[in-house]
Amino acid sequence: MLKNKTLLITGGTGSFGNAVLKKFLDSELKEIRIFSRDESKQDDMRRHYNNSKIKFYIGDVREYQSILNAVRGVDFIFHAAALKQVPSCEFHPLEATKTNVLGTENVLEAAIISGVQRVICLSTDKAVYPINAMGISKALMEKVAISKSKNSDSTVICVTRYGNVMGSRGSVIPLFINQIRSGKALTITDPNMTRFMMTLEGAVELVLYAFAKGQPGDIFVQKSPATTIDILAHSITDLMGVPDHPVDVMGTRHGEKLFEALLSREEMASAEDMGDYFRIPADLRDLNYAKFFEEGEEKISFSEDYNSHNTDRLDFNGMKLLLMKNSFIKAALRGDSKDLER
Repeated sequence: MLKNKTLLITGGTGSFGNAVLKKFLDSELKEIRIFSRDESKQDDMRRHYNNSKIKFYIGDVREYQSILNAVRGVDFIFHAAALKQVPSCEFHPLEATKTNVLGTENVLEAAIISGVQRVICLSTDKAVYPINAMGISKALMEKVAISKSKNSDSTVICVTRYGNVMGSRGSVIPLFINQIRSGKALTITDPNMTRFMMTLEGAVELVLYAFAKGQPGDIFVQKSPATTIDILAHSITDLMGVPDHPVDVMGTRHGEKLFEALLSREEMASAEDMGDYFRIPADLRDLNYAKFFEEGEEKISFSEDYNSHNTDRLDFNGMKLLLMKNSFIKAALRGDSKDLER
């Protein structure tokens, strides 16, 4: 599928874009396009990879013309551009809407107009039962993607949903490592809070699985273990050689849940078990109001959501083993701050 094809990654200067580049640089892809707003990060990537297969496009998914220019001649798109920080989206919900919802509409419309074969949109567990602006905007992004998939005959549009991707920009693990290096106490919210744990390589594998198997409107979720924030924090301090490092409990922040869900109860009722993944097929109901008023779905009544409290739980040793699969942890143990930042 990849031979002599062109791949575009929106938001490609982030952690996911770098992981995809490492995966695909030696593939038969003809060209990999990186689309983002940050010229400084693009220049860093250009110097770091020094590969003529990579082409850089400055632009913003909010601007239809700029994304259309980058999409022309593209075969596949991984749409990772988003506002992802819960506090900034909470303070500026309209900005989150412009990027995460309207920006996705621009990407998908440009893809359909340009005859792109496949688009994979990256979402988050915060889109399930959302309580903050980031999650709400991502939930709407998913609805836009599924809606657009129904109106395209040639472009296959799918969604992947993630939990906590360890080591990605903005995740708590690099924060913990920096606090240890600075001699500061680790700041945790609620020790009993649980989160799904996923490696960056696993995130790429999920996208590749959706890329290979997806049908229009599908949502894919990787079955992932979870752990408590307390176990995560103490696993990191132990690996860093400071098992008695102080920890401050500050309480749950605004916009945070005790646990996250990757699939809602309603989605689990229709989910297909694919082994390491769940596939949620698109809701293909037409405007049949009886489904909303007179007709019920008995199987939904007996379903349970898939969340970080009821998935497999990692204990202290299991969490340490998973952390050691991540290159950024190995970089931290070597004291290599540059690799940690990437």
